[in-house]
Amino acid sequence: MKRVPGCLWLLNAVILFTLLATPAHALEMASRIDLTRHPVGFLTLAIFFIAYGFVAVEKAIQLRKSKPVMLAAGLIWALLGLVYAMHGQSPALEVAAKKVIMDYGELMLFLVVAITYVNTMQERRVFDALRTRLVNMNLSYRQLFWLVGGLAFIFGPIIDNLTTALVMGAVVVAVGVGNYQFIVMGCIIIVVAANAGGVFSPFGDITSLMVWQKGKLGFFEFFYLFLPSLVNFLVPATLMHFGVPKGVPEPWGEAKTLKTGGAVVMWLFVATLVTAVCFKSFFSLPPALGMMLGLGYLQLYSYFLQRAGRRRNDKDMAFDSLREMRHVEWDTLLFFFGIIFAVAGLGVAGYLALLSSWLYGDLGPTYANIAIGLLGAAFDNIPLMFAVLTMNPEMSSGQWMLVTLSTGIGGSLISIGSAAGVVLMGLVKNHYTFLNHLRWAWAIAIGYVASISTHLWVNAALM
Repeated sequence: MKRVPGCLWLLNAVILFTLLATPAHALEMASRIDLTRHPVGFLTLAIFFIAYGFVAVEKAIQLRKSKPVMLAAGLIWALLGLVYAMHGQSPALEVAAKKVIMDYGELMLFLVVAITYVNTMQERRVFDALRTRLVNMNLSYRQLFWLVGGLAFIFGPIIDNLTTALVMGAVVVAVGVGNYQFIVMGCIIIVVAANAGGVFSPFGDITSLMVWQKGKLGFFEFFYLFLPSLVNFLVPATLMHFGVPKGVPEPWGEAKTLKTGGAVVMWLFVATLVTAVCFKSFFSLPPALGMMLGLGYLQLYSYFLQRAGRRRNDKDMAFDSLREMRHVEWDTLLFFFGIIFAVAGLGVAGYLALLSSWLYGDLGPTYANIAIGLLGAAFDNIPLMFAVLTMNPEMSSGQWMLVTLSTGIGGSLISIGSAAGVVLMGLVKNHYTFLNHLRWAWAIAIGYVASISTHLWVNAALM
């Protein structure tokens, strides 16, 4: 998750005030007990913004982002519980809280399995082998620029935009040693391509996953966004092409090959994703349940591979899938819990009615969805998408596609607008910076406009 610099936070806090939402089933409660002008409502807002402030300065104070938001979420719901108990409506609030727990549980289980597979592929050297092959292909810098961008666009829908940024960022750093400009340009196009690619797949970005799990779009409906997503990648890449230096880098590093079972793990991951799609599409079951079945595939395969490794006395063959689960980024998952519950609690307090009336009533869904995408440049897109989903405005499938597209690609406008950008700022320090990315924001903005326009044109019948 991204960290918003302290100097940006005060401005962001004012904007984020308008993004507070509630589960749809809690709207009736919010209308019964309107806390928008109540001292408890103001107190919950203060708690939320103070917690968000600690998240903004996480790096400076060395306080993990999950801790303040989890505390804030608990305090907000405790205050709501006090008010609802005083009005004799505690059972209604309990139903709302349990529904949010269920929604979060589905998201968490899905992500735990996906991250476990990615960690296992890293342990089996899948990404190392890919990097070795790419950096030794004797391509020019400009050819590599297009190659890493294209691969980021392809991998984004499969292994998510964050992991894609890490893998392809390592390639750019390895091949671009000594060439400052290439590393800068390569990192920018990776962020743009990974975010664009993540839009047209339920697995490419957490926001896309949320839309799919909520049933707002079917699995195959996401592919209507392929052409707008491709435009969002190609337009900035074309404009940036001439800023990439000429020349050919030197071959790098010793060759690394897959460990035994690496290829099988990749296919098991594909089978797991297919299983999740089938559970949702054919059985109307949560895709997280299909992912858990896929985790069973991996667990069983690791058992047989370990037995084979012991027979052959080959330590390289053995791996423990449970050990890879311990490497899951729990700070991020718990941050999701805190931010989702905090925002939901503020929505139960009654702020959704104000936002929904103005945003989707006065502005209309098209302008509202485009504006939400632009806000994604300054905010993490997960609270943004959660706000939209839990407001649950009446929209056509084309409008749900639009908000999925805009929140996904809007984060590419500046480096702190997406998890992919933030992780690369940490990985490629002194090269990929906020200002270096900002210098090409004009090209990315043209891509944003072109992408939105493409969607409004080619998918006009769905709007």
